[in-house]
Amino acid sequence: MVMVRAIIRPEKVGAVLSELSDASFPAVTKMDVMGRGKQKGIKVGDMYYDEIPKEMILLVVKDEDKDDVVKIIMRVARTGEKGNFGDGRIFVSPVEEAYTISTGKKGL
Repeated sequence: MVMVRAIIRPEKVGAVLSELSDASFPAVTKMDVMGRGKQKGIKVGDMYYDEIPKEMILLVVKDEDKDDVVKIIMRVARTGEKGNFGDGRIFVSPVEEAYTISTGKKGL
């Protein structure tokens, strides 16, 4: 199992979640986050914003589904054909164990 964490633009979340659900990945956790990337924020006129609002989605999937999930997020969250600064990042981490609290069942 792996955990996929994607930090994306807030306006892209609905479309990403819809595509993931359509591809049989409906189990997602979503949260509002603030941060900045390598560009260290943005400057608009005289104002400098070093904390940009983003959304983070987290999902745990089988190892063999990782590439499909990453491709969906990349395709849907990208702005335009080539993408833009601020489109986000995807992080993939191993998950050693997972349990369902209500049943005590181990695994996905």
